[in-house]
Amino acid sequence: MTSARLRSELVAPPILAILERLRDGGHRAYLIGGATRELLRGKRIKDWDVGTSATPDEVLELYPGAITTGAKFGTLTIPTDAGHCEVTTFRVESGYADARRPDRVEFVRDLEEDLKRRDFTVNAIAWDPLTGRLVDPHGGLADLEVRILRAVGEPIARFKEDGLRPIRAARFTATLEFEIELRTAEALIEAREEVKRVAPERVQDELMKMLQADEPSRGFEVLRHAGLLDVWFPELQECVAVPQNRYHAYDVYFHTLYTCDAAPAEKPAVRLAALFHDVGKPRTRAERDDGEATFYNHQFVGAEMAEEAMNRLRFSRDMTGRVVHLVRQHMFDYRPEWSEAAVRRFIRSVGVEHVADLFDLRIADNVGNGTKTGFPHYLEELSARVERILKAEEAITVLDIKIDGEDVMRELGIPPGRPVGEILNRLLEEVLEEPSLNVRERLLERLRAGFSVDTGGPDA
Repeated sequence: MTSARLRSELVAPPILAILERLRDGGHRAYLIGGATRELLRGKRIKDWDVGTSATPDEVLELYPGAITTGAKFGTLTIPTDAGHCEVTTFRVESGYADARRPDRVEFVRDLEEDLKRRDFTVNAIAWDPLTGRLVDPHGGLADLEVRILRAVGEPIARFKEDGLRPIRAARFTATLEFEIELRTAEALIEAREEVKRVAPERVQDELMKMLQADEPSRGFEVLRHAGLLDVWFPELQECVAVPQNRYHAYDVYFHTLYTCDAAPAEKPAVRLAALFHDVGKPRTRAERDDGEATFYNHQFVGAEMAEEAMNRLRFSRDMTGRVVHLVRQHMFDYRPEWSEAAVRRFIRSVGVEHVADLFDLRIADNVGNGTKTGFPHYLEELSARVERILKAEEAITVLDIKIDGEDVMRELGIPPGRPVGEILNRLLEEVLEEPSLNVRERLLERLRAGFSVDTGGPDA
């Protein structure tokens, strides 16, 4: 991994055009931060960052359509065919009263001054693809070579400037698969108060980036060793050193981390569910007379804890609902003697849209216990049965049966209300048992013959 990796043809043409226009306007401009780091690592770039000596007003003169949301701090966003490019004026910062934003930002013309304020050396490398000039005053290239994450300058000062940086250190450890340099690791411990003051939305963003790593466990371990895990993830801290039973090789904490690692990275809801799936175990753990541990109903306790954690981190209602549902459902039990009606009821209880995610969570859970690997044989059988039912388009919910509430009200002469829904659900139960009943005329006949206006239910 050397600067020989850097070739101008690796830079998207619209980004090169921005650099050229800034240069032609009499300004210096470099690819900077994560963009340069990832190019040096031979990775594909999704987010482009340009540092420039041009002030925000000077950038706006060249790009009047730029997005000015971050202009106060020197950043403008220029939409391009290669994605958004953030153009940030070289700057120095001072005062961090809220451990988040600098109290004072001063724009400067000196690139090296700007690089001094960066968080880690591997993010303090600048490259001009038009001239080939590489600027690396803090040894970031050497740290990339040996896969070390090192703070720029004095680590404690960097972390106290922005309480998110310790969490970013954990994230980079996971996503880059680097080790943290000793002084940098030691300084994390001193930043606890600053980490507490970070906005939840920023923590959520770092968490979601960390969950894209092959092994998110690396990042959580950084937080645990630094004594920071409980600040934003107290549910995980509770799991540390909580022993399980003979069916598990690890304690609850490491089982949780390895389950998260095994969950598909392209499914963030499943990875989040894996992270929280067993957090209810410490609060439900009980020992039997034979010394074995039990965790009865931990999935329900865990679902409540997962919802609390997701709300704390300001996740959307939709994502929270999906994760909580998966945690609550993850202890489903399947037996080969299940009838087809039982499988249909299982699909209804889980939700058609959640079945695949739940299976992925169960597979990850199986891998994460340390005693088994691969696809559980019973899950393969259940999966085949579920797929067959879904392919046949058999009724699973009230919306799938061939009559609706209007039909019930018309045929029985009853007004809107709870009895209408109860009748539809009773009809669904019959259809789940015998799918051939899901024919409109048969259902209407069943409705007329078998339901009472007085009771709202089938006649005995």
